Amino acid sequence: MTPDLPDLLVRDHTVYSCVMGSRAFGLATSASDTDRRGVFVAPTELFWHFDKPPTHVEGPAEEQFSWELERFCELALRANPNILECLHSPLVEQIDDTGRELLTLREAFLSRRAHETFTGYAVSQRRKLEADVRVHGAPRWKHAMHLLRLLTSCRDLLRTGALTIDVGEERDRLLAVKRGEVPWPQVESRMTRLAEECERAAGRTPLPAEPDRTRVADFLFRVRRESALTRPRALRAR
Repeated sequence: MTPDLPDLLVRDHTVYSCVMGSRAFGLATSASDTDRRGVFVAPTELFWHFDKPPTHVEGPAEEQFSWELERFCELALRANPNILECLHSPLVEQIDDTGRELLTLREAFLSRRAHETFTGYAVSQRRKLEADVRVHGAPRWKHAMHLLRLLTSCRDLLRTGALTIDVGEERDRLLAVKRGEVPWPQVESRMTRLAEECERAAGRTPLPAEPDRTRVADFLFRVRRESALTRPRALRAR
């Protein structure tokens, strides 16, 4: 693999890229970074060698991270929270026909697995926050804010079957947590209540038990076949 191949894949073969983080969640302030996430399609011929193309690439810009399409789909089928949220960003910066078809599959990736993955991640993050309180006397407030946001998003997904990542009217309350203006016991209480609401919502969610893996696999197969039959753009520096 050539040293500059990862950057070239992102530069020349990205099919979808968006802004994530606080800007996508409706929580941006003047100090917020711009986190970019993307999906690239490695030319099929690159898989015919012993050295396979990367499954993900960090960069080349600051705060930029991209996944190869197959890896992205695998994680989305597992209901990885970060991946599912990328598919629902309101801030799309780059997209082509393949990227547009990927977005039409958003519902195919959603399933009841989201309850386990979202709340499992929330449990691990809450333990870290509690450890911070024990050691330092206070949590990392920004992380506490995002944990509340994640639990709210999970609850609403389970209730409605649709994932919405913009916090809307919750913005001011969440930013107050980020600034450390809400006592930790109150934040803990909100986390506990949201987790309980997620549990109740999971019992009657309209989400299917499993994602539509067949539909996603058909999409991936067609993308790979088209790449194999079409001469790829040269993977060399310009």
